[in-house]
Amino acid sequence: MMERLKSHEQFVAVLRRRRKVSERDIVVHYRMRPVVDGVAIPERRLGLAVSKGVGNAVTRNRVKRRFRVLAARHQDGLPEGIDIVLRAKPSAAAADFISLDGQVDAAFRAVSRRTEQQ
Repeated sequence: MMERLKSHEQFVAVLRRRRKVSERDIVVHYRMRPVVDGVAIPERRLGLAVSKGVGNAVTRNRVKRRFRVLAARHQDGLPEGIDIVLRAKPSAAAADFISLDGQVDAAFRAVSRRTEQQ
């Protein structure tokens, strides 16, 4: 399981970088954490952003549960030391699990490719 982004500052640090990959129902914002004293911080961290535009509390919580499962399923393709914010578009509430699975997989692969090029 991925570690969680918890504080407002952690979310802002990722979103301020303005690096993102968009799919039909999701947006993945990402940031590689800086290397400290020549040592990279190994864990991957995940934050979820599901606004009220997605639906009521029950719907938002269902979307978040799906995102946690999908992120855990596809995290192995991500580089070590990355922070991810997985943001739901309003259409994510109506998307089926298989569709979200494909979108998260494609987005995480794109993030991996982009971070390798840097």
